[in-house]
Order: sequence, then structure tokens, then C-alpha cells
Amino acid sequence: EWALIDFAHWFAGAVSDPIYETSAPAQIEWVLADSEAVAVIVETKDHQDRFEKIKSNTPLVKQLWRLDDDSLFKLVGLGKSVTEDQVEKARTSRGLDDLATIIYTSGTTGKPKGCELLHRGFVDLSKNSQLELPEVVKEGNGTLLFLPLAHVYARFISILCVHGGIRVGHQPDTKNVAAGMQSFKPNFLLAVPRVFEKVYNSAEQKAEAGGKGNVFRKAVQVAIDYSRALDTKKGPSLGLKLQHKVFDALVYKKLRAAMGGKVEYAVSGGAPLGERLGHFFRSIGLVVLEGYGLTETSAPAMIGRPNDAQIGKVGRVLPGCAVKIADDGEILLKGSNVLRGYWKNPEATKASIQDGWFRTGDIGELDEQGFISITGRKKELIVTSGGKNVAPTALEDPLRASPIIGQAVVIGDQRQFVSVLISLDPEMLPVWLGNNGQKADLTLSQAAKNPVVLAELQRKIDEVNATVSNAEAIKKFAVIESELSEESGHLTPSLKIKREAVTRDFAPVIDEIYGGAPTTSETLKTQD
Repeated sequence: EWALIDFAHWFAGAVSDPIYETSAPAQIEWVLADSEAVAVIVETKDHQDRFEKIKSNTPLVKQLWRLDDDSLFKLVGLGKSVTEDQVEKARTSRGLDDLATIIYTSGTTGKPKGCELLHRGFVDLSKNSQLELPEVVKEGNGTLLFLPLAHVYARFISILCVHGGIRVGHQPDTKNVAAGMQSFKPNFLLAVPRVFEKVYNSAEQKAEAGGKGNVFRKAVQVAIDYSRALDTKKGPSLGLKLQHKVFDALVYKKLRAAMGGKVEYAVSGGAPLGERLGHFFRSIGLVVLEGYGLTETSAPAMIGRPNDAQIGKVGRVLPGCAVKIADDGEILLKGSNVLRGYWKNPEATKASIQDGWFRTGDIGELDEQGFISITGRKKELIVTSGGKNVAPTALEDPLRASPIIGQAVVIGDQRQFVSVLISLDPEMLPVWLGNNGQKADLTLSQAAKNPVVLAELQRKIDEVNATVSNAEAIKKFAVIESELSEESGHLTPSLKIKREAVTRDFAPVIDEIYGGAPTTSETLKTQD
């Protein structure tokens, strides 16, 4: 329904602005009022109720249609008097350089900004993605979309699939993704790294529960060794090939079947995918192509190609896009896919786009072959009181690979050492507890004090610390006795951490970590 309405908007020469279905009334009000929307389409009564709460503050909105009643059919009925000539005139009134949509940033800091994205950006990206990824963007292929369509990546894939003649299935409930993949049998997937972590962790815990944990761990190590050997001149040894073949029959084949049996490729975006996971999935038959882009770039500006990818790095730029690294390490992007500007915000536009180059706010390194390693967000860099620069995501991402860690938030700006706040994963925790001789029905509060859980968290932290210098290493951690989520106000709809909200709401916990030293407003501002 969303996809049909999106294309109907464009056919009618209109501009559509997406809102996440989880958005609070205040967030809905901001998007509707700032974008000067004149109508709104909702799915359910709950959505309508949220709109009704702020309706008086959005006087320009004159019409509401709801998908689960008959109002959309009434709208179709009203269109019977519209002639084909009128429809064609509306369609051709828009050109490539006209506004297609205003997508609002996730708002990890401050008010969300409206990104003006043009038709040209989506058209060029679709054509060039098909050109560069013919194995993926192939007529007759299918994909199952489970990311919210308000997210620019999912929105772009929806457009790309129409261009490429690809079947699209929609599964809005992430709890039913596994069942959806088995029935729809997609050829490729679009996901954020957290989804791949969940797939891996779920398989691992299921193996543990069935008494096959050691077999699974051996299969994982063989998979990783095999994939790494593929990148060497000699390739995998005969012994490694035989082990891989055995575990393919015992383990890998079952994992592929769980994903529908036909998945060959996956596009990962939104955050760096760990090298270990990249090798594991490639070895079991799922090539994960790491993409990089932002709302401001209409989704991907860079992506790995099936036969030209480096695990742990983002692939080269797509045709029509350009990339360079500024003197301070910031990634700059240029191309027809870059936003025209921020809606009604010339100051932000001027600060972000200079000589056609968009300042992404991300720090990274560009190698001689054109691949990028992303370190983290420029604004999120932590500077300890000793002057050491620490990229929090370099510590947080590998921590979240643990089956029992839901979210990890690194603290340490203007502090004497680095620490981390950890929230437990309520979905995986009971399985892990049962597999490790603990009561599976422990509450998050009880689990936060459980010595076996705490020991596992320390083990994972030690593992991550082994990959960084002593100055960057995590010295202390605290377990939050609740879930960090979008509903709690600590994550964006695209699962990015709202650092300001976390440091504000858990200030007493942070103070305790640092011996009662108060968190200054300057510290909060820097972590914003």
C-alpha cells in the first residue's frame, strides 16, 4: 500500500514525506508543520489518534485518509472524474530536477532536518545500481523488505525494484521476518548490521540449546578461515575445503534454508558490519555487500560489488558519485544523489554543502583502491581528559555482537577513562540464560546483577579491549536495568543511539562510574 501510494503521489506530481509509524505526536507535528503538508495518510486508528492530538497545530492539513477503513476507496472513487489527459499532464509536470520527497533526518541531535531529495537522485541511483550490480538487480529476483519504508534505504530499494523488475515482499513485523523469508524465498536482502548479528546469535543459541554448541563454534571458525583464505593467492587448503564441505552439509545448508534457501546477496547499511560476520556469511553462501550513504545522499553513494568487495570496508562509489576525505578526516560526497538542501534551513544547507561537496559528518579512511573504512561520527568522537581521541562506535559495534547485549553506549568525553553503559537484549537473554545454567525467566533488573551475566559482559569487554590501545580501552561498565529502545526515547527509528538522551537520563549511573564526578554541560554538549 505504501509503495503504491508513493508512486501514485509522483504520478500526480505531488511530493510525499514519510513519517515513521512509531513516531510520537510531537514528532508527527514537527514533520507535518515544517513540511507544510496539506494531507496525511495513516494506516490505523492508533495513527489517526496520534494525529488528532496535534491536529490543531497543523492547520494546513485539510484531509486525512486511513488505510484500514474505506477512506482510500472513497479517494479512488473521487478520481473517476479525472481524465487520462489530466493525469498525464500532472505526471509530466514534474521533471528530474524537481522535488520528489522531503525525508527528515533521524534527529539524534536537535530537531530533525528535512532533506530535499530530487527525482534525478533516485533515477540515477537506480540506473547505476542496476549497471554495477547486475547479479543483484536482475529481473525476476525477489527481496523481502522489513526495514521501515520511512527509512531512505528501504524507500530507495522499493524504487530500485520497480526499475529492475524485482518482486518485493513486505514484512513490517520484524518478529515474523524468519517465517516471511521461508515463504517468500528472496534472492537478496537489505538489512542493518543488527539484523545479521541477530541471525548469527539466534543460530548460535539454538545450537547451544540442542547440545551442538561445540559443533556450531567449529563450523563458524571453519567458515571464517575459509572466507579469509579466499582472499589469499593460494586460496583455501584441501583440508579446509573438506572441512567446509562437511559443515556445509551439517550447518551452513540449514542456515540458508532458514533464510528461504535462495538468498545469495545482502546489502548492509546504516553502520559498519564486523569483519568476522562478513566472513562468516560469505562462507555460508550469503555475500554481504556493505553500502554507505545517508538520508542526504538518497541512500547509497558507495557499495561493494559481488566480485569486487573487501570485507570490513565499504565498496567503491557508484557512477555519478564522488568521494574524498577532508583534512580533518571527514568523508565528503558529491553527485546528483546529494540533497538539494535542507528544507527551509539555509544555514544548515550552507554549513553542510560547500562547492557541491556534502559534509557527511562521518570520519573515515579512503584506500588507494577506493574502498572506505568508517571510524564513526565526527560529533560523537570522545576526547578523554588525557587528550586521547576515541571513536565510540569502534567499541560499541563489536560489543553489540554479543547475544545478550542489546545496546552499548560508550562514555568518556573529558573523563579520566573510557566506560560503557550496557542494556541487555530481552529477546536473546532468556535463551542465553537457559543455555548457561541460569533461570531463563530472570527480569532485566535481576539479570543486570547476575554474576554469570556480569562475567560474560566482562569477557566480551576484554575481547574488544584487546583490539584497541590501553587509552581507548573500556575500564568500567554499568548495566542498565531497562531496555534502551525507540519507545524509551533512547534510539532513533533507524536504531541509532540518542547520546544526549542517554547521558541525560542515566547521569546518576555515569556519576557513579566516575566516583561521583558530575557530568558537566560541556561534556553533554560534546557527546551530543
